[in-house]
Amino acid sequence: MKNIRVASVQFEHAAGDKQANLAKIESYVAEAAGQGVELIVFPECCITGYLFMRQLTKEQLEAMAEPVFYGPSSQTLTALATEHNVTIGAGLVEMADDGKMYNTYVVAMADGQFRRHRKIHCFISEHLSCGSEFTVFDTPHGCRVAVLTCYDNNIGENVRLAALNGAEILLAPHQTGGCKTPSPRCMGVIDCSLWHNRKSNPEAIEAELKGSKGRDWLLTWLPARAHDNGLFLIFSNGIGVDGNEIRTGNAMILDPYGQILAETWKADDDMVVADLDPALRENCTGVRWIKTRRPELYGQLTVPTGLEEDIRRVRFSDELDQ
Repeated sequence: MKNIRVASVQFEHAAGDKQANLAKIESYVAEAAGQGVELIVFPECCITGYLFMRQLTKEQLEAMAEPVFYGPSSQTLTALATEHNVTIGAGLVEMADDGKMYNTYVVAMADGQFRRHRKIHCFISEHLSCGSEFTVFDTPHGCRVAVLTCYDNNIGENVRLAALNGAEILLAPHQTGGCKTPSPRCMGVIDCSLWHNRKSNPEAIEAELKGSKGRDWLLTWLPARAHDNGLFLIFSNGIGVDGNEIRTGNAMILDPYGQILAETWKADDDMVVADLDPALRENCTGVRWIKTRRPELYGQLTVPTGLEEDIRRVRFSDELDQ
């Protein structure tokens, strides 16, 4: 891995308005490139919008979906990437060649290459399929990158597998925080009036963004993913109105010790930038722990316990309660 300057962006997307969302992406890419950024991460489904998809019919989703790599949004991203010599990650709804649709994260690289990650734990719509592959690849900027989308990061095994496949940096695009949840100790719905009054009373909404519905919840688990696996982690999230919820932003960049290099809790679109020093990964805790694993003891990890639940069924029932 080489030294690299990276950026994480949070922004409030316009549901279903790909042109408006791509315009925001273009603006931030140009700003980041002016600061010497080589890798910039945008949120999950930021091109299409997210939560409103739970209300769309299959036909409506098909009208919004597009092929990855040769579709118009992918081509826009690759044009920006090559123009500014920046690798760009952003999310959309993919229409695959076999007619299946996916919550897909596209990474357009500065040398014209593409990679994609199909969300493994997809639940926003019964019409979207779950991916079944891990996404780890080399970038032209001299680093090896993995992508896990939102809920994918909640499962520790997913992040460990990314590390075992040589990832040095984890891209973690999200649409999270401010969510209705059955858990009494994390997240929870934010009063929409606090967001709409954010200009006159920024302290009220920032308290929610930094509290248990946003930043505090993230810090109970996100740093552990970086620390335990010896990874730099770039967390990008939506901010503001998303359907009937308020996303909590908190874009941040973590080092392999789980320490925060840069973050924001601004109640608005924002970008944070940090320089990643590969020397931090040398003999860091997570890298050393991985070297001392005893794989011969872990066969049980691949054996069903009978306690497994289908995330799609569980989350669909949650959505119906909202």
